[in-house]
Amino acid sequence: MDLEAVRTFVAVAEAGQFRKAAADLSITQQAVSKRVAALERDLGVRLFTRTPHGAEPTIDGQAFLPHARELLRAAERAVASVRTGRRPLRVDVINSRGAASGLMRGFHRARPEIELDVLMLFDIESAVTAIRSGALDASFRAVAAPGRPLPEDVESVRVLDEPLQLLTGPAHALAGARSVTLTQLAGHRIWIPGIVPGTEWAAYYDDLVAEFGLTIESTGPNFGSDALLDTVADTPALATFMGEHTRLIWPADHGLRRIPVTDPTPVYPHSLLWHRDNPHPALADLRAHLVATGSGHDAAGTWTPGWVTPR
Repeated sequence: MDLEAVRTFVAVAEAGQFRKAAADLSITQQAVSKRVAALERDLGVRLFTRTPHGAEPTIDGQAFLPHARELLRAAERAVASVRTGRRPLRVDVINSRGAASGLMRGFHRARPEIELDVLMLFDIESAVTAIRSGALDASFRAVAAPGRPLPEDVESVRVLDEPLQLLTGPAHALAGARSVTLTQLAGHRIWIPGIVPGTEWAAYYDDLVAEFGLTIESTGPNFGSDALLDTVADTPALATFMGEHTRLIWPADHGLRRIPVTDPTPVYPHSLLWHRDNPHPALADLRAHLVATGSGHDAAGTWTPGWVTPR
């Protein structure tokens, strides 16, 4: 169905005259008549009756009018949903409790007038594909894993180096420590279920293990953070890593300890990714906010994998 013909029909119905509708639409009266006639042929009914004072909708025209108006409203909503600056900024934060989610909450507090759609995609390949297709405006990821450079049309900038902490139960051998070194962790079982080979976080932990001789186990199903916390709390031989900015709540009787890791401090490098030709104005606002609120990278006393480079 021709939406311009529908728009013309509504204009005539509201104006009561073909001539006035033509003036309202800035077209000729002949063009109005042709559009209405074409719509009547498509629908198989007469839509107007000519009167001495202009035109009145027929019974069929009266029945069609509210639906015609809704068609036009739907078309306007469809256009607005993809018009630059009119749709929400779509950002992938990986999970709702991590550092990236905290960065986006900070941006929302600073710029509450900007509408946001927050998504959670699984891996960097999915995020990059969505960015390149336009389905996503930006994503927080650790980038440039070995052998997997970003496509040339995808930009990135380091926005946060997040220190890792050791999380233990109350009976763990290191539970009373104020801090632990990476050397002290050698020989201890660090359990991180859900590490998927080929993901950027798997590459990160592979490098950490290779560099410091740690034992990281990913065995067993990943039942989520609550099950992880329950198991660590109840198992003296297990510990896990947790990002300093990860927000988790556990029962007081779990007695869990968050212990800083030092000498050096392993940091997880969060970067923001976006398509270089993305025109959404709020994307520039997000990037500026992250630069203004970010801190230095590759600081003395910290460790990141060798494949991570600041940009």
